[in-house]
Parts: sequence; structure tokens; C-alpha cells
Amino acid sequence: MDYEEQACSLDCAGQQLIGILTLPLPDAATGSDSEATATPAVPGILMLVGGAQYRSGSHRQFTLLARSFAAAGFPVMRVDFHGMGDSQGDTADFETFGPDIDCALSAFSQAVPTLAGVVLWGLCDGASAALLHGHADARVRGMVLVNPWARTESGQAQAYLKHYYRSRLWSRELWGKILRGRFDAKAALLSLWQQIRRALGGSGPAVQASLPDRLQRGYEGFGGPVLLILSGQDLTAREFADLATPGSRWEALLQAERTTRLDLPEANHTFSTRSWRQEVAQATLQWLARWRT
Repeated sequence: MDYEEQACSLDCAGQQLIGILTLPLPDAATGSDSEATATPAVPGILMLVGGAQYRSGSHRQFTLLARSFAAAGFPVMRVDFHGMGDSQGDTADFETFGPDIDCALSAFSQAVPTLAGVVLWGLCDGASAALLHGHADARVRGMVLVNPWARTESGQAQAYLKHYYRSRLWSRELWGKILRGRFDAKAALLSLWQQIRRALGGSGPAVQASLPDRLQRGYEGFGGPVLLILSGQDLTAREFADLATPGSRWEALLQAERTTRLDLPEANHTFSTRSWRQEVAQATLQWLARWRT
């Protein structure tokens, strides 16, 4: 193995958060006998797990990605946020991850004093948490945003109409049901009408309606390099991409020189196959190479 792993405990407002440090081993080819934590001139990677997940992530993807990054020379920390996994406290969500991220950044910097800042690597609402809470922290050097969560009721309905129904019209399964007389046209039309109503007028709760605007402000306020990875077979990713309408500020952000975008047309939300996960790992490492020059 080209890495080692250590459990760590973080004090956050009197409660313990449990995490894992995945650290690169010294390069034997250089003859270095320095500590495993001595990784000068590169940032660490703080991974922010999305949804109701703990530090390993769906199908252990965060564990496996962290090991790939550490084997390439980048220290990695994964943390269970409040109320998740082995950590204490009430369950938090991405809207209130700020104190947890701050504690993790401090603990990471203390555990690996040679860090040249930290890159926030987040999936789904973990990516949204990075934009909401990391943009004003000078320790954050870059962000990897994977299928960011920008959900509103109207936005979800628009994405559903644009991407699901369009592909559904060309589905063999649908036309097979129609030809066999097994298609419930009344229910389908009712569902379609409900989606149209939501797309035209549904705004949902105020906190959700304002989420895309707050993510935009976070993106603009950060100003550093961003790697955006989007799955083609994921409505969450499609809803986020659809924010970039022609002439919008989102379009300017996603087309900016500091934004590197990777679309994986066949991948699902959590990159559940080995090949998809490896594509994500490779893209991240290529993007991180800027800190090795």
C-alpha cells in the first residue's frame, strides 16, 4: 500500500466528531525518512459526504477515492458530521455543516502541518455545503463539486419534464406497454400535469427556493479553481446544469476559466461502478496536478 490510515477524534463545540486520515507514505525512491504527514507544497483533501451517509459513502466510494488520492501523494480527511456514523450530537444537514467543516479544517491542519491549504471535495449536498460554507475560508484552496444539490420544487419539475419525459417518449418499454394495452394514460397525464404545474408555479419552502441563489453567491465569493463533475443519468446533476441558462450568471460561472467541467454521460448519481469511480479519481488527480508545478 502507498498510504496509511489513522482514526481521529475532533472536538466540535464539546461534542466528538470521528474521522479517518488517509495519508501518503514517504516516497522510498527519494530516500526520505520523513514522517508520513510530511507532504509539502500540496493541499489536503477534505471529503464532504452527501445525503444520509457516513464517512465511507455509498458502496465505500469515499474510502476508495481517499485511498486513490493518498496513494498519489495527497493527504485526505473524511469526517462523520454531527449525528452521523460514530459522531456525537443531533443529525445535521448541509445547511448547518459550517461548524463541522470549520472544525475539520482546523483538525486537518493540525494533524498535517505541512498542508498547502485544503481542497473541499463534495458529493450532492456535500458539494452544496462546500459552496455555502467554504467560500470565505482562506484555508480552502479549491473545490471539487460532484453532482451538486440545487433542488427547488420548480427546478426539480423542470428537470423531470426536460430530461425524464423526453427520454421516456423514445422508450421501448413505454411503447411496449401501450401496444399491449398496459399503459395507464389517465395516471400518466395526471402526473405530467402535476409536473407542469410545479414547473410553472411551485416554489416550495423558502429555504429551498433561495438555494440556487445562495450557491451562486458562494461560487462567486470563492473565486478559486473549481472542478465540476456531472453525471448524465442523474436528475440532481441535470437540475444543477440547467441553472446555466443563456446569459445567466450561472452560465458565466460554469464557463469561466477557473471552472473545469467533466460530464460523464452514462454515470449515475454515486458512480456505482468501478470504471465510473476510476474516471472520477483520474479527473480529480489531473486537476490537482496544478499544485505540483
